[in-house]
Amino acid sequence: MAQSSASAPAARGPGRRTARSAALVSYTGHRASGQQAAALQDVQRPVVAMAAEFANGEVGTRHCHRRAQFLHATSGIMTVITDEGSWAVAPQHALWIPPGLMHQTRCWGPVSLRTLYVEPDAATGLPATCQLMTLTPLLAALVQEAVALPVEYDPVGRAGRIIDLILIEIGRVPVLASSAPMPKDRRLARICEAILRDPGNNHDLDHWARHGGLARRTLTRLFRSETEMSFTQWRQQVRLMEALTRLTSGDSVTNVALDLGYDSPSAFTAMFRRTMGLSPRDYLRWGDPHDGDRHD
Repeated sequence: MAQSSASAPAARGPGRRTARSAALVSYTGHRASGQQAAALQDVQRPVVAMAAEFANGEVGTRHCHRRAQFLHATSGIMTVITDEGSWAVAPQHALWIPPGLMHQTRCWGPVSLRTLYVEPDAATGLPATCQLMTLTPLLAALVQEAVALPVEYDPVGRAGRIIDLILIEIGRVPVLASSAPMPKDRRLARICEAILRDPGNNHDLDHWARHGGLARRTLTRLFRSETEMSFTQWRQQVRLMEALTRLTSGDSVTNVALDLGYDSPSAFTAMFRRTMGLSPRDYLRWGDPHDGDRHD
């Protein structure tokens, strides 16, 4: 996360410590967290951790880090946008961002962030592209331990073993195919940006071809060439990301289905099950057996 273009609240009392202090603090807003993230990049440890808090609607500037980043929120949802695609990161998930990749974040609801910065040498064998991952209970607990460690922890003691186990677990957790690649062609990008703003619209392919100033055949050919997906598959992926965001925020399956352009909740549920391998209710119950009860 990086400094926002708008002014952000200063870090709470202990959040003004330097990168050499204990990491059990929560930096408030993109400005304070961005300053701390920059300081952490040069700490002589393979992995360093940070906690931060963000208000609903906060938007960070485009930025990148020298280290890889493992980004997870214990509450709230983040949308992460890169030149490669966009991801909706719910509390059941984490996003792996490789070193040097430019990205931008937006917060949906108050977000409580837990993030790890991983030295490129320590990330050997881990993904070379952005990957949305299932956050197992073990990995969630390990990340929580990491943010409680001193920044300059003992690399050969208990803390070092926690970090080693974190890297092992990141390499073995399930990867989710929940991204929407962004095309480089400006005409296609204009179409995609309009759909991202309103994923529930049901305009047909001819409408979007006109919107981008393209022939229908050119649109379909270019879209598959640049994203390795058909236009229909890409729009469905965007809708799935929006659905994950809204369902995790507490919206009902019926409201989500109808707002995203599906004829019925059952049609939406069929798409969700086909793509995710489980129903919306089962997805919501993944982390807590009581979570799904609020979404019926």
